[in-house]
Amino acid sequence: MNKEKKKRKPWQSVLIWIARVVTVIVLCFAMLLVFLTVTEYRPADQEQLEVVSSGDNNKELKFNTSLKLMTWNVGYGALGDNADFFMDGGKSVNTADEARVKENLTGIADEIKTIDPDVLFLQEVDLNSSRSHDINEQESIQNMLQGSSASQLSNSTFAYNFKVSFIPYPLPPIGKVNSGIVTLSSYSIEEATRYQLPCPFSWPVRLANLKRCVMVDRIPIMNEDGSASGKYLVLANLHLEAYDDGEGKIAQTEMLREILQKEADEGNYVIAGGDFNQTFSSIDDSMYPEYEGTWQCGEIDENEFSSDWQFHMDNSVPTCRSLDRAYVGADQTDFQYYMIDGYIVSKNIDVSSIKTQSKAFRNSDHNPVVMEVKLGNN
Repeated sequence: MNKEKKKRKPWQSVLIWIARVVTVIVLCFAMLLVFLTVTEYRPADQEQLEVVSSGDNNKELKFNTSLKLMTWNVGYGALGDNADFFMDGGKSVNTADEARVKENLTGIADEIKTIDPDVLFLQEVDLNSSRSHDINEQESIQNMLQGSSASQLSNSTFAYNFKVSFIPYPLPPIGKVNSGIVTLSSYSIEEATRYQLPCPFSWPVRLANLKRCVMVDRIPIMNEDGSASGKYLVLANLHLEAYDDGEGKIAQTEMLREILQKEADEGNYVIAGGDFNQTFSSIDDSMYPEYEGTWQCGEIDENEFSSDWQFHMDNSVPTCRSLDRAYVGADQTDFQYYMIDGYIVSKNIDVSSIKTQSKAFRNSDHNPVVMEVKLGNN
């Protein structure tokens, strides 16, 4: 005679259901890790980059030339004055709808037209990212410069530093990110190289993080008679580590120093500009006190560099604000401000001025920084 099937108790059925759900979640997470590992962006230590030249602008650079440079972290077009961001203590993941991204990009392009630089360093420029509604921001900005004097910025290079198929956190998730740094020049760029910086994160955190780099563009300097001098204006565009425990910033700054020093030892004229996510040790930033609970930047010790270098930031206006809350409508007297955008310049270049443009963080959480220089003699 067959034994009767033992009937499950209600609590046993619940446990089985929970186990099945947990199993599905674990399997899905494991599959996601496999997918992100297989598709992980793994740049080489050094990579040659494409130099794109549009139009007929083949301007040659000569000694004793005066140049205007501009650096701006544009916050992927989505970190205007309305934005807060969860990584800085805010709540938002999606910080701008498509209309606001386009508005921010228009404001950024308008400011570039106003400044009309000879060299432009941009950071956090998305090409095809969920967070900026799949807009090609480099193309959008360059298109908006057409018809203005800033259209002379017809030589461009791009380097990825954030390329992830899908970032699964937080909720809602960040999603797909394809982003990097852009250099635009009115002078002909001979070659461009991407140097991979040390990544402070290990697997699996590394899979959804930035792979930061320095992009080095080389512009030949010509003699008065039009012959090649053998010297270069070396432009280093960068966006250093922000969210590590400090070791990443130290390692990346050390590698940056080595890259710049090598160029200086060869007698080249060198300008590194961008978002250092650190202030320089000689800069007085006491007017921007630190507030508890907000992200805090590091500091670059200038004494660790040789005497070949000069460090420039303008502290009259903060270069960056915290994203722990929206800027518009906030009490701005006790807001967390930073001095983290500027330039490192070789001694053979005369710096005549540096000015942080006060844009009230309308279109980005950073203000643009403009520097005017003059190359020395051969």
